[in-house]
Amino acid sequence: MTNEEQIGRDGQVDMYSHRDEIYSRRVPAGKRTYYFDVKTTRSGEDFFVTITESKRVSETRHEKHKIFLYKEDFGKFITALHDVVKHVVDERLPGYEFRNLPELTGIKDRDNSSEDPNRR
Repeated sequence: MTNEEQIGRDGQVDMYSHRDEIYSRRVPAGKRTYYFDVKTTRSGEDFFVTITESKRVSETRHEKHKIFLYKEDFGKFITALHDVVKHVVDERLPGYEFRNLPELTGIKDRDNSSEDPNRR
């Protein structure tokens, strides 16, 4: 194990756990658990968010998938997430009763400049 690697909360090696965790939210979801963490950069002067999916694949093993989200991308990320969830709710599953879903209004300015028109 290198100096940058440490054991994460699910027992697997986490190369970024040495960074200060400022704030964390845990979202249990069946065999999966999602973690939303605010961490400091190496300089300690800036922050980023990690979103981790931890999925139990056996009694002793978890798979982890992690997304790093930097402040300059927060707006685009939240807008895109809002847009695709709203599409599912309004267009694909209009009769389904989603639990714990907040009101999907309020995001009006969409930046679609990075949208891939061939991806559907």
